[in-house]
Amino acid sequence: MALMTYAEAGAAALAAAMRDDPCIVALGEDLGRGGIFGQYKGLLAEFGSERVIDTPISEATIVGAGVGMALAGLKPVVEMRVADFALCAMDEIVNQAAKNRFMFGGQGRVPMVMRLPIGVWSASAAQHSQSLEAWFAHLPGVVVLTPSTPQDNFSMLRAALAADDPVVYMEHKELWGMSGEVDVDHVAALGRAQLRRSGSALTIVSWSAAVHTVLQAAQALQRDGMDASVIDLGSLWPWDRDTVLADVARTRRLLVVHEAVQVGGFGAEVAATVAEHTGCRVMRLGAPRIPVGYAAALEAQARISVDAVVRAARELSAARA
Repeated sequence: MALMTYAEAGAAALAAAMRDDPCIVALGEDLGRGGIFGQYKGLLAEFGSERVIDTPISEATIVGAGVGMALAGLKPVVEMRVADFALCAMDEIVNQAAKNRFMFGGQGRVPMVMRLPIGVWSASAAQHSQSLEAWFAHLPGVVVLTPSTPQDNFSMLRAALAADDPVVYMEHKELWGMSGEVDVDHVAALGRAQLRRSGSALTIVSWSAAVHTVLQAAQALQRDGMDASVIDLGSLWPWDRDTVLADVARTRRLLVVHEAVQVGGFGAEVAATVAEHTGCRVMRLGAPRIPVGYAAALEAQARISVDAVVRAARELSAARA
């Protein structure tokens, strides 16, 4: 076990994979100086500029080059800095990376990891604070991962780098400094959720940074005598339906919490699946359909608070099953 920050865990996972596989390369803006969050720190010194590649400010070029590298036999890691900037490369992601294997009958593969950090980034306003994971979960042909801890960021990135398909890897912009113990021998199973807490009153499903908000809310609910299960999906596609359905079969109540805008969010997929298979009570809690404001008071309106989770859980618990 080693104590690492979320950013250090990501850098360590990539470094370990690059040592094991000479086909892995990384490209993006400012990688040579370690990336803007330190998630590439030390990699240029160890692997050189042919494998840690600084690029111009052109997201379409970065992802397009990555697709070409993957088709030619490399395993590129493309860095978008924040998911918001990936909107400049949507054709390359949606029409090239995701569809190549299908359109060419498996003759071409795009084993590429696209690092697209999501979430509210304090005082960074509407164009740097979006949670767009539902867009990519809707896209056939890609895997979508949302690590919530340093351990996840190590083991899930290793699993992503071993995958044979394009992976949309969505770290959270405000988790980079989080510290935790990391077992470098742990292997993540893609599509497997983690039961962070077991309870009987209701099941709360979440992912990414919102998991930590939910865990705080579960502690507050516990003090009031309400014991909640907390499931961290981690992988949004594929997602672990079996773990969620099994837990909801016990509690008969599901609350899905995510930082993304509630309208059209991935929580709707989870809620609909559970409703179709169990008929239990379901509720969603996500951000309002507004841009994230720069002013602190406006930004707070777009965040999911502990109090909001507690209120939603109490409302759901009071409803007749």
